[in-house]
Amino acid sequence: MTPDMIPWVIVRATGVTAIVALAAAMVAGLLVRTRTPVGGVKGAGMVELHRLFSATALWAIAVHGTALLFDTTMVVTPLDLLVPGAIPYRPLATGMGVIAAELALAIHLSFRFRGRIGVKAWRRLHFLTYAVFGLGVAHGILAGTDASRGWMMVTYGGAVGAVCALTGWRAATAPRKARRPRPAATGGA
Repeated sequence: MTPDMIPWVIVRATGVTAIVALAAAMVAGLLVRTRTPVGGVKGAGMVELHRLFSATALWAIAVHGTALLFDTTMVVTPLDLLVPGAIPYRPLATGMGVIAAELALAIHLSFRFRGRIGVKAWRRLHFLTYAVFGLGVAHGILAGTDASRGWMMVTYGGAVGAVCALTGWRAATAPRKARRPRPAATGGA
């Protein structure tokens, strides 16, 4: 390996780290309020795990983007890392990565402003984590140099499978709110 390959290796490693940490953050976040048939970490402990995985994903994303600035195989500017589609290599796929990174940062920062924006708005914003995850996976599959390797396919499949399975479980076991009965229609004819 030559020194000019180091940024590329860092880009690859942090991309994989980011998607795994993002999947772990989603799983931990889903487990905070999901009824599970087994015990385990719940409540504040799970919230802390969720935040740790979220911060890890953000750090991996930041290093992933920063390493691109030093890659000698293509020219990437700091502005390219902020504007979706500006990177010349597979612009749609890299644009998805930029959007995912920006949304992930906004969602992570929303923790600090939950009191100001209100819990209801904060939860709605938090649903965008599914977009972040989907865009991140699509970015990795379409732009990642290891996407077709067996170990990476297993990584993506495991991440998507875990998030989808737990989302389905949560939807199936969520307590249902009692609906108010509709007033009877009055009037004629």
